Parts: sequence; C-alpha cells; structure tokens
Amino acid sequence: MKKMPFVLAVSLAVLLSACGKQESSAPEASAPAMPEAAAPAVEPVAMANDLGKKVYGNVCSMCHAVGAAGAPKPGDQADWAPRIAQGMDVLYQHSIEGFTGAKGMMPARGGSTTLSDDEVKAAVDFMVDQSK
Repeated sequence: MKKMPFVLAVSLAVLLSACGKQESSAPEASAPAMPEAAAPAVEPVAMANDLGKKVYGNVCSMCHAVGAAGAPKPGDQADWAPRIAQGMDVLYQHSIEGFTGAKGMMPARGGSTTLSDDEVKAAVDFMVDQSK
C-alpha cells in the first residue's frame, strides 16, 4: 500500500509530460516590422511578465488553475507564502528540475520539455506576482 502514492505520482508525471507540447503547424500572421527607431520602449519586466502569463496560460494553468497534484493556485496567498519564503532560486529549481513534497508534486518544466529555463522562470515570476 505504501507504493500507491509513488505509483500515482509517477503516473501523473507521465500524463503531465504530454502537457504543453501542442504546437500549431499554421504560421502566425505577423504585422509588418516597425523600424527600430520607431519601436516603443518596453521595460524588460513587462516583457517577462507577458512571457510568464503566456507560458502560464499554455502550460502551467492545466494544473495550477485547479490545484491538481497539490499545485498552488495563483492568488492563493496562504498556499504560496511558505513557497515564496524559500526564495526564488528554490522555486525556480523545483520548477525546472521537478519536485515531490508533502503537498504534492511538480513535474520538471511543468511537464513541457520544450520550455527553456527562462520561460519556466517567467511563469514562476508571473504566479508569484499574482500571489503576494
């Protein structure tokens, strides 16, 4: 019976490994390029927040929006506070490498092996910003 939680965790990790791998084969329509001198200045923080929001919506929300496998919901300050207290480096490491703890599990890169470290970190930043 003690093997059941491990089997469930491994099964969930396998299922989540397919999450976020959907890619569109249709090319995105893009607006004509603006000359660099006319491009509006965008703060790096705003760009990271946009990236984090996009990654969260495409990958992370599948678990975090509903609290699957113990995933803390963005905005739930009580659930996020102890995680935030560990520091951002720990949150990044757990999100990139994966983690199994008392409250649940976090598959590496949210189960999406195509995410870069920077994309994972941006998503973590986005969720933490929502949860302070």
